[in-house]
Amino acid sequence: MGGMPLNDMPWWRWRTNVRSALHMLSDPAFQQEAWLAGLEGYGDVTDAVYRLVEDTWLDNWSAEKYIGTIFRDSGEATLVDAAVLRTLRIMHHVGADAHVSAYMAHPGWPDAVRACREAHVLLSANDGEDPDTPPRSLDVLRIITRTG
Repeated sequence: MGGMPLNDMPWWRWRTNVRSALHMLSDPAFQQEAWLAGLEGYGDVTDAVYRLVEDTWLDNWSAEKYIGTIFRDSGEATLVDAAVLRTLRIMHHVGADAHVSAYMAHPGWPDAVRACREAHVLLSANDGEDPDTPPRSLDVLRIITRTG
């Protein structure tokens, strides 16, 4: 995997973080009830985008690089790439620290939510999980991805 950053984080943790971000970014009801309402424990849009790209560098290269590690096949990679591109385009337009309402008011937001939903549904189904369960809190995510 030449050119990729060295990191001791296991691939399954990267997938869990990507899936968590896609889940939150793909759920308009969650965005209203958690992010817009200021519900503690779920971060914000910027946090979700950061989880989507932080360890994977999907803001710098295609998810295709991770087929066989984070992503099972090109179908997953293609949908994740579409979700990342649409979401980052909005983030760069409204600003990384913008309030969720600025994201949601952006004309491209519905397309980004739809792209995230498509990726979330496929990854969830491939992992044998129900894509319609509510997103997990960041505390639960930390417990799930904890090692040792």
